[in-house]
Amino acid sequence: MKIIECVPNFSEGCNQKKIAAIAKVFKSHPRVRLIDFSGDADHNRSVFTFLGEPEDILEAALAACGKALELIDMRKQAGVHPRLGAVDVVPFIPLGKTKMKDAVDLAHVFGQQLYERFGVPVYFYGQAALVPGRDELANVRRGGYEALKSKMINPADAPDVGKPVFNARAGATAVGARELLVAYNINLDCADLRLAQKIASQIREKGGGLKHVRAIGVILKSRDIAQVSINLTNCKEMPLKTIYDEVKALAAERDIKILESELIGLIPKCAFAGTTPKYLKLKDFDKQRLLETHLKAFSG
Repeated sequence: MKIIECVPNFSEGCNQKKIAAIAKVFKSHPRVRLIDFSGDADHNRSVFTFLGEPEDILEAALAACGKALELIDMRKQAGVHPRLGAVDVVPFIPLGKTKMKDAVDLAHVFGQQLYERFGVPVYFYGQAALVPGRDELANVRRGGYEALKSKMINPADAPDVGKPVFNARAGATAVGARELLVAYNINLDCADLRLAQKIASQIREKGGGLKHVRAIGVILKSRDIAQVSINLTNCKEMPLKTIYDEVKALAAERDIKILESELIGLIPKCAFAGTTPKYLKLKDFDKQRLLETHLKAFSG
């Protein structure tokens, strides 16, 4: 059996009714399993994780994205997280013995159908990228929704699918194929945005920091605390403990402690090499946050 994980990110984290409506679409597709979803008001973003075979993943993803596009108007949206559109990013991840080519093929079919059905321009990223430089999501999303209208005029920044016409309500969507990614946030016991941004710049790979780490610093206005928001693209080579310890040391230089850390979505066991959730001050963690828990249940 070929199993694909899909983790669509939608630009809505405040309205619980809208998030629940999107979740209901996934739950109405019996051949896929919705294994996690959550919304964050400060990031104004919701993340859904579901598993299934490629053809079932395609059907459920298109239906859920259609519902999201119906409910979310980017002209009224604001949040601290970078985003291109209402359906911001849709990655496909091969699991088990499934090949990356299967995920890439699925991403390309999905992107084409998303545009044909809903008129949303699509940029391919990661392993599905068709344009040099678009393998990195940050490059695709640079400037965000606000810069999209002017960006699309430049032929070099035109979408891979669809006409380079700005869709004010929906924005654009980044569709990709990639390996497992861990979305991991570290909350500092302060409200110093500059400190969070400095730490993010020091730990991210692009700045000469930790390999496989992407990071930004933000303020969570609802809690008045600073956050280092991290995407870890290879947890086999870069375990969470290394990242946590580095952030802890950098914060300590300013006499700041780590308040807690948190996961967005699921995590594979390998990310905990050499450590425990307790050591990482990981909040709201149980075995249901482990990918293996759901993969075993789905496969069995």
